[in-house]
Amino acid sequence: MNFKEYVADKITEATGLDRNTVESALETPPDEKMGDLAFPCFPLAKVMRKAPPLIAKELAEKFTSDKYIDRAEAAGGYLNFFFNRAEFEKETVNAVMSAGEAWGSSELGVGKTVLVEYSSPNIAKPFHIGHLFSTAVGKSLPRIYKHLGYNVQSLNHLGDWGTQFGKLISAYKRWGDKDVIDKDPIKELLKIYVKFHEEAKEHPELEDEAREYFKKLEDGDKETTDLWKYFRDISLVEFKRVYDMLGVKFDSYNGEAFYSDKMQEVVDILDEKGLLTESEGAKVVDLSELNIPPCIILKSDGATIYATRDIAAALYRHRTYDFDKNIYVVGTPQVLHFKQIFAVMEKADWDWSKNCSHIGFGLVKLPGKNMSTRNGDVVFLEEVLNESIEKTRAIIETNSPSMENKDEVAKKIGIGAILYTFLKNSREKDIIFSWDTMLDFEGESAPYCQYGYARGRSILRRAEGIDYSDADLSKAVSDEEYALVKQLYSFGDAVKDAADKNEPFYINRYVTNLTKAFNKFYNTNPILKDDVDEETKKARLAIVDASTRVIKTALGLLGIETVESM
Repeated sequence: MNFKEYVADKITEATGLDRNTVESALETPPDEKMGDLAFPCFPLAKVMRKAPPLIAKELAEKFTSDKYIDRAEAAGGYLNFFFNRAEFEKETVNAVMSAGEAWGSSELGVGKTVLVEYSSPNIAKPFHIGHLFSTAVGKSLPRIYKHLGYNVQSLNHLGDWGTQFGKLISAYKRWGDKDVIDKDPIKELLKIYVKFHEEAKEHPELEDEAREYFKKLEDGDKETTDLWKYFRDISLVEFKRVYDMLGVKFDSYNGEAFYSDKMQEVVDILDEKGLLTESEGAKVVDLSELNIPPCIILKSDGATIYATRDIAAALYRHRTYDFDKNIYVVGTPQVLHFKQIFAVMEKADWDWSKNCSHIGFGLVKLPGKNMSTRNGDVVFLEEVLNESIEKTRAIIETNSPSMENKDEVAKKIGIGAILYTFLKNSREKDIIFSWDTMLDFEGESAPYCQYGYARGRSILRRAEGIDYSDADLSKAVSDEEYALVKQLYSFGDAVKDAADKNEPFYINRYVTNLTKAFNKFYNTNPILKDDVDEETKKARLAIVDASTRVIKTALGLLGIETVESM
């Protein structure tokens, strides 16, 4: 039962207004005491030639109580509707129990394909805490879109091409030791990469050498290609270990190198369309009419840059997936890059380019400075995850020494705490990396929501044997109980908002508020105490069951797992 649609139908019937206009105008009052839905009468003032408060009063008199609406009241220029609490709770709780994990889902995206490119670390460089922003947002978005019926492909566009490999090859040939690197690949490759930049300050000719090595790589030189493959293979082993910890899976690991044989077609297409011009020896697309700097397609030495590769990747994805949305979860510092490549694709008359979106996110900063791979100022992501798990394990040992599956619980809570931290605010906000903030288990956090779930499941275990499948919800219509069920009802709106804005934050905020409402309900409404009558007990157990199901589903959309006990 969709109560909003029901109210919209009633208003349409009473006013003769357009049905869609009425439904879009309905809003939730700022104070629950003002009702469940409000219809602003101000737009009717000109048509009816009356003041909005008078219109609201006249409309209120037309409504009588029925199965779903308890009453309608005029409040200023608004017509406020109060639902029948018992019927609302019955409809909602039964719907949640029936839908299970599908609660809040829809068929909005059936037959449509969404591509989500995210994480995309650079080969032979550290998988650091900064990568978690893209990985956390990217892990969540496919889950959200799938919940709305979309076919989703998760893409890891690895940074496995470009002049940095010329630098790394130069560094390896000078200072690399394969036996040492094999023992700790990423950290050892980082050492020689940092050393290259230190040496290049004194010997700038090293930069020229690096460019020459990359040109050899592009030309298929066997020695440089073999080294590149070695760097890629050992890096992927390291990356996948971290992805396994995070529960992240990709449908494709096609990185920049995959498109190396597809870029010439892009150059040819842009040339045939007369879009390429020469600038200081380079081939560029002029975007001055859009107040955007020119997009370099070929450098003066004939080498491609990542813009060329991204355009080739977009064309390949269009042909392969025929996508409805092609989403790039990449940091906001790259906003100009995406403006440029989207503008180039539009000038090439590729209509599908309008379905490409850059979903930016803020920076992760160390206190007092930015992270820099070149300078070695990084915090390794795997170390952060392990530290969080260890800290959680210590808390469990102190508070619940007899708990079973301590390691499994510590992993779920520890990793969940970090994912939540990266998703609790709008993705465009910067994060200052801090152990104290990252591992704060108090207040609004993943452990707070996980504990709410575990508390609910504990209640249900203790109530084993009580059949509440046909509970009379009219026995549980207190303010706290009703507010909680209203939270359950609104889950679908949160999922749609998250997809519309590509913001997992809406789910994060929702599940936090749901857990708060559940805790308030739990603390003010006894459930299994002896003085609670059997019918009230059943009604409250039904609400507990429905609440835990939705908390689990919502956390799941964030990529956070639940635990049965804490």
